[in-house]
Amino acid sequence: MVQQGSGAAAHFSDHGYQVAGAEIVQGVPAVLERAETLLKVRAPSDQEFALLPEGCLLISLGGRDARVEERVRQRGITHLGLERLPRISRAQEMDVLSTQATIAGYAAVLLGSARISTLMPMMSTAAGTVRPAKVLVVGAGVAGLQAVATARRLGARVFGFDIRLAAGEQIESLGATFIKPDWLTPDAEGAGGYAHEQSEDEQSSAIRTLSEHLPEMNLVITTAQVPGRPAPCLIEAKGVAVMPNGAVLVDLAAEGGGNCALTRPDAEVVHEGVTVLGPTNLPSAHATDARRLFGGNMRALLTHLSREGGIALDETDPITVALLGHKPSAIITPTVA
Repeated sequence: MVQQGSGAAAHFSDHGYQVAGAEIVQGVPAVLERAETLLKVRAPSDQEFALLPEGCLLISLGGRDARVEERVRQRGITHLGLERLPRISRAQEMDVLSTQATIAGYAAVLLGSARISTLMPMMSTAAGTVRPAKVLVVGAGVAGLQAVATARRLGARVFGFDIRLAAGEQIESLGATFIKPDWLTPDAEGAGGYAHEQSEDEQSSAIRTLSEHLPEMNLVITTAQVPGRPAPCLIEAKGVAVMPNGAVLVDLAAEGGGNCALTRPDAEVVHEGVTVLGPTNLPSAHATDARRLFGGNMRALLTHLSREGGIALDETDPITVALLGHKPSAIITPTVA
């Protein structure tokens, strides 16, 4: 079953889903009330949870959301939280966070480049030479590295900051300059390739290092996050104040509290002539490819879970156990809705 019109914003028609074998159902309640297995990008709202049948299987984001965990327990629902997917080779094709972060990193640079008061590439004209914009990307995960690569393609002079030694090599491989804190060590990388949570001294050092470079930056993209924790605040209000007038900061960690002290989710803040943006759903700006990649991730996951036409949650499978966040008792749902 597919909700009527759910693909319209991404230019996927109801007819296309019907040709692929789906039943088009009008309205959210009709989908939820009949679902044995529900695929959703974001976790259901409280009102939507109330409509889900007890015992159904929910596959969505929200794996680290306490509200979602409480509603799942209350309704007797089994939840596969997509954020909990393990960072192992055979799970890569199911990794929603990586595919959507790739789009977000690309979109953040386009958003910022359209708002800064300077041009991105160097240009030589009869009236003079335009110097390339300076771009700083904070955090060299999937989104950060895509932002570095995109800014480089647009002709900017790019700098990347991260607390992991391996990330510095990746930044430099893309042609950017690596900015590192004084205390950088090989063990700054935590589980799954993510950066570990910083101590108070380490965070203070990172703030000082970044503040030295902010006065030169026309565009800053921040992406630093620690799984299951609030995003580290790495740029203070006084750091924004020293950036050039007309500069822009795009904070991709806004939903987790933001890497900048001035960030407000899905809002625009102007401080001392600098614009701070906190988008929480940038992939939707490129909905066609975002939906296509999400669908590819879900197809790979469902194929992995499928057993003889249904879905089986295998307690010996590390992917399933990680998605559940605990060891399941034998759970089988008969069909995918």
